[in-house]
Amino acid sequence: MRRGIAASALVAALAVSLAACGSSGSGSDAKGSDGPVTITYWDTSNATNEAPTYQELAKKFEAANPNIKVNFVNVPFDQAQNKLQTAMGAKGAPDAFRSEVGWTSAFAKAGFLEPLDGTPALTDASAFQASLIEQAKYSGKTYGVPLVTDTLGLMYNKALFAKAGITKAPATWDELKADAAQLKDKAGVDGFWMRAGDGYYAMPFLYGEGTNMVDAAGKKITINSPEAAKAITTYQSLFTSPGTVKADVTTDSYAHMMDAFTTGKVAAIIQGPWEITNVYKGSAFTDKANLGIAPVPAGSTGKAGAPTGGHNISVYAGSDAAHKAAAEKFAAFMTSAESQTTLALKNSTLPTRSDAYTADVKGNLGIAGFQAILSSAQPRPELPEYSSLFGSIGTNLAKIVQGQESTQAGLDATAVDYAKLLPGFSK
Repeated sequence: MRRGIAASALVAALAVSLAACGSSGSGSDAKGSDGPVTITYWDTSNATNEAPTYQELAKKFEAANPNIKVNFVNVPFDQAQNKLQTAMGAKGAPDAFRSEVGWTSAFAKAGFLEPLDGTPALTDASAFQASLIEQAKYSGKTYGVPLVTDTLGLMYNKALFAKAGITKAPATWDELKADAAQLKDKAGVDGFWMRAGDGYYAMPFLYGEGTNMVDAAGKKITINSPEAAKAITTYQSLFTSPGTVKADVTTDSYAHMMDAFTTGKVAAIIQGPWEITNVYKGSAFTDKANLGIAPVPAGSTGKAGAPTGGHNISVYAGSDAAHKAAAEKFAAFMTSAESQTTLALKNSTLPTRSDAYTADVKGNLGIAGFQAILSSAQPRPELPEYSSLFGSIGTNLAKIVQGQESTQAGLDATAVDYAKLLPGFSK
């Protein structure tokens, strides 16, 4: 599972100094500055449908760099954040790793990451989408090389929409609810499945009301504002409206949602490009052209948008010089135009650099669909604690959609948690 965002104790890492990391880093084998070096790389991609491509690229890198070996370790995404924090705060950290964009600034603030400006890892920064480079910065320095990017969109089954007499994707949440009811009535399937209890998937509702979890620039907690309450009220309604699936907060809820969509039991979901490969394997999408991709619906302000997600490759600051140099070369190789083109074609992920959008990449219907809506995605603020905010909101959203607490009470409880994470912010 690529999402959601796991709750984390990342903030605790911010108080840990680099001295705790040790001087020799991961403990990978080294034979001197000019001899063979084995670097450890932690990959956080889906082990089934994404990791094999990353492993293939790692082998290609080894072939091109015979003095560098890569110890490739796949770490489940929902465990990686805490595992990385623990490893970098003690011993056993990887020399390089695939870092979710929300983790990068927090790890950088803790002193765990090597600045990459002017290193072999980032010799062609201008080739990357500027906003993604900015998202990899902390205090003016760049701590990650953009590997893949993503956002959320509305995925829908064109055949089921046509069967229900719906000719276009819904542009607002109200239209989505109306379509869901029509799909249930005329196509005989559930119209929409919303992921429950996951703050990442709730972000488009906040953006649609012109707000966010916090105002980072103004140092203000906004998760319990009237605008946020309106957003989450709309979110909650998508579990109880006719034709929508009731809230599933079980451990396997993500898998349940994807299975229902790929087999044609539900007509639409909010999802990201990391699932395109799996969607195409489903019985409802043997014809890839049946997959519709549209922007997430707009809120009452008329605004629509979803978070800018994705992954960087970062280098561990505690590694020795030989391992850092090898890791920087590896980061450059994995984020090159050629490698990103390979990732796009095999994993259906979105490249972060313009020269990777070859004719073949643009010909991928899934990539083209998400590329068209990526420009409306909302970048994350430069706030090291931002990733940690998803834990509390996810917990309270699960309570809200199950009727265990009111919308306002759940958001107020979230605001209290945020005040502890962000002592300099006002409520």
